[in-house]
Amino acid sequence: MTVWWEESGWEALSARAGRTRLPGWDCTAGLVVGERGALMIDAGSSLAEGARLRTETRRLLAPLGGDRRVTHLALTHPHFDHVLGAAAFAGAEVFGAVGIDAVFVHERDALVADAVRHGLDAAVAAEAGDVLVRPRHQVSGEWTLDLGGVQVLLANVGPAHTAHDLVVLVPGEREVVFCGDLVEESGEPQAGPDAVPSHWPAALDRLLELGGGDAVYVPGHGAVVDAAFVRAQRDALAARFGVS
Repeated sequence: MTVWWEESGWEALSARAGRTRLPGWDCTAGLVVGERGALMIDAGSSLAEGARLRTETRRLLAPLGGDRRVTHLALTHPHFDHVLGAAAFAGAEVFGAVGIDAVFVHERDALVADAVRHGLDAAVAAEAGDVLVRPRHQVSGEWTLDLGGVQVLLANVGPAHTAHDLVVLVPGEREVVFCGDLVEESGEPQAGPDAVPSHWPAALDRLLELGGGDAVYVPGHGAVVDAAFVRAQRDALAARFGVS
């Protein structure tokens, strides 16, 4: 099955999980495939990017038979490059950390403005903002999704990178942990005005506890890393922000 991922142009992380790195901001989008459903992890920075992911995943799932599509969508945190494509996944059950809906309702204009500030076309950003999808399911602790043959754990480990950080643990011979921007490999982790730096090291401690020493850790941006990388980034963040 890992060959199937590679033939589809995605990076295989396990038999059940793969990911792609989107152009522009090098943002990760992940997919977990079960026998009865498929979970998308993050949705890209625009409706066009979300539509591209939807098309790619339908093509990727087609060899498995039936009318396969993304049935669930998990948003790791409320930043534009991870959420503005969500409306492309019509009919999917959408998950986020508790409180993320308030960001989408009360801070939508700021989210769109941030996208424009980072280089997204203003009309494209506004269009996506107008149809921004509010997660129906909000995770305050942990939530298990049974996709058929694989049970995926969604865990709220924040606040840290934002006030609403969700990670996704995929079991297997080697666990796969989708970290969102709690972990970044292609650059130093970004701490914007919505970050809670004093809690960030503890969030990474929890992430490492969930995944363990042998897991594959998938950053929000950059190449896949191991537990040692996450631990080193945790210590660097603790030193950077003066917390233990």
